Amino acid sequence: MVGGKVAKAVEELVAGLRQATDFTEQFRSYWESEKQWKARMEFILCHLPDYCDPPDGGGPLDQQLSLSMVWAKHLFLSCSYNKDLLDKVMEMADGIEVEDLPQFTTRSELMKKYQI
Repeated sequence: MVGGKVAKAVEELVAGLRQATDFTEQFRSYWESEKQWKARMEFILCHLPDYCDPPDGGGPLDQQLSLSMVWAKHLFLSCSYNKDLLDKVMEMADGIEVEDLPQFTTRSELMKKYQI
């Protein structure tokens, strides 16, 4: 029966997504708002297959989590980082939509605005 196979495949997909979401929940920082966490979790989930740790342990997952934090802090807190690093995380975040981002003004922009 085709319907049974499709239903089973959908159930397996949903179960896999729940498992991935539950796995990423342990990496949420206490200071992250729901909006910030949802964006960073999407970033993590998009790249999780690329950064899975080998069975004997290792660090690729730590690197991926660090990159997700760089991206989130840049977007939500206006932290600045090395250009190559920012280029990498922005490329990794391509396709992730985040609404209502805060708008920041730099010191240089303020100085230009109020020069006489």
